[in-house]
Amino acid sequence: MFREVRRQNRLLDNQERIEELLQSGEYGFLSVGYEENGYSYGIPLSYAYDKDTSSLYFHCATEGQKLEILTKENKVSFCIVGETEPVADQFTTLYESVIVFGKADVNVTEEEKRKGLRLLVAKYSKGFEDIGEKYMEGSWHRTFVFKLNIEHTSAKAKYR
Repeated sequence: MFREVRRQNRLLDNQERIEELLQSGEYGFLSVGYEENGYSYGIPLSYAYDKDTSSLYFHCATEGQKLEILTKENKVSFCIVGETEPVADQFTTLYESVIVFGKADVNVTEEEKRKGLRLLVAKYSKGFEDIGEKYMEGSWHRTFVFKLNIEHTSAKAKYR
């Protein structure tokens, strides 16, 4: 179903490092199919990784193009880029990246919505969880949460 990484010498198969990238990545790009105009649609998003369920959580507004697409086609990929370093004199770049493939679930329960928001607060606003709870309650009606259930992971890296 998924292609093998073409450059096997760049395959990042260190599961521990892949987990670190999924946990610590600042943001990634969600790619979705978009049939209306024939172009794919890529959106930069912050996210939180839940290792226990092998899923990513996202938050957004309660309406918009992204959600319209996800309700029609839920197969997506999400790319996270870790450390990068251009090596000018060698005309190359050192990098790490992970792409996850899976299905977006736009019908999460209120319990899962709360879980996803708490994961996001813990990641991006560490130390402000109490205030985050209050903020979450105040913006509950205008906040949407969806999750990506990871089915496949592909990772590459080029190190020194």
